[in-house]
Amino acid sequence: MVHTSTVAVIGLGYIGLPTAAILASNGVKVIGVDVSDLHVDAVNRGEVPFIEPDLAIHVAGAVSQGMLSAQKNTPQASTYIVAVPTPFKDGYAADLSYIEAATDAIIPQLRGGELIILESTSPPGATEHMAKRVLDARTDLSLDGSEDRPIVHFAHCPERVLPGRVMIELVTNDRIIGGLTTAAAEQARDLYQVFCGAELHLTDATTAEMAKLTENSFRDVNIAFANELSVIADKLGIDVFELIELSNKHPRVNILQPGPGVGGHCIAVDPWFIVSAVPDEARLIRTAREVNDNKPEVVLGKVKERADRFKNPVIATLGLAFKPDIDDLRESPALMITKKLAERHPEATILAVEPNIAELPDSLASLDNVTLTDTEDAISRADIVVLLVDHKEFKNTDRALLIEKAVIDTRGVWR
Repeated sequence: MVHTSTVAVIGLGYIGLPTAAILASNGVKVIGVDVSDLHVDAVNRGEVPFIEPDLAIHVAGAVSQGMLSAQKNTPQASTYIVAVPTPFKDGYAADLSYIEAATDAIIPQLRGGELIILESTSPPGATEHMAKRVLDARTDLSLDGSEDRPIVHFAHCPERVLPGRVMIELVTNDRIIGGLTTAAAEQARDLYQVFCGAELHLTDATTAEMAKLTENSFRDVNIAFANELSVIADKLGIDVFELIELSNKHPRVNILQPGPGVGGHCIAVDPWFIVSAVPDEARLIRTAREVNDNKPEVVLGKVKERADRFKNPVIATLGLAFKPDIDDLRESPALMITKKLAERHPEATILAVEPNIAELPDSLASLDNVTLTDTEDAISRADIVVLLVDHKEFKNTDRALLIEKAVIDTRGVWR
């Protein structure tokens, strides 16, 4: 029995808000739920609290039409989509506390017939863990209608979108939908068909969880190859970007570009969920994570070599986001490098440049020797220029500004 046709999206971050907006734009009544007053208030004004192309148009339209609203309390709904963070704890085990908190807020609202979808990237078994938490607390409900108890359906549908292209890829990317039961998977498929024009592939929940982790681990391993190659090339005095360009002339070779590390909530985190689940077997995945996690230290070593030549060096770090042309700082190696430079070189002045934010994040704002500034000012004042993110603003920089500067270009933009 379904009491309302409303979908409640729990978590209005980089995945939850786009999902809420695309559903609402396609005629579904959506209530977004978030612990942040900033996010709730922004949505209710029809605004977006972070940068994502085309999202603002969908949010503004859906709010003005009365199809999307936001609040801090979890309401009754026919469907719940949980899109909250899943960081890892010490030892790289998944921290499911956000999922558990979202689940606990849903439990009192259940009357039977609801569908609960976990979108958060999760370790194998997380959807089953959520279901057990619900059914342990609500013995009047069931997964299968046994003893005439009302059913609650559970499914996992991991997001597969790229920041900066979320609103496009929500519609055009295939989706994997895994249910704890066939009926749950089918109900979730019916919901995602509202906006997804690509194929919807049904499976069980654990396979769906593992599929997302596998996709990001595959990418992480390939990035690790490029990053390790860059370290090898440095030792041999070779331009790694030229090396990769030439190697990619082979018809069956497609090496990725190296960088200062790997960031974002997905690739930098998800492989550890596999390693944590099966530590003895996930040897290649673990090694790739270690290579990519160590790459910021390689960059820091290069900066130190140059900084040691100055008494009070001025160091410009260009980029704080984890990828180009967005404001997302989650697990960003650029942010980590900037922070460690400031901590390890207290005599230095660090000029941080990030065109997509208006103020320094707390981790940098607390450091006395870090200032947020613009590109041209930072380069003109700097002794050392460290390009960490290939934002469009940096690609268009006047190369004349770099004359007589010590330049460390981790992205090959200024070759």
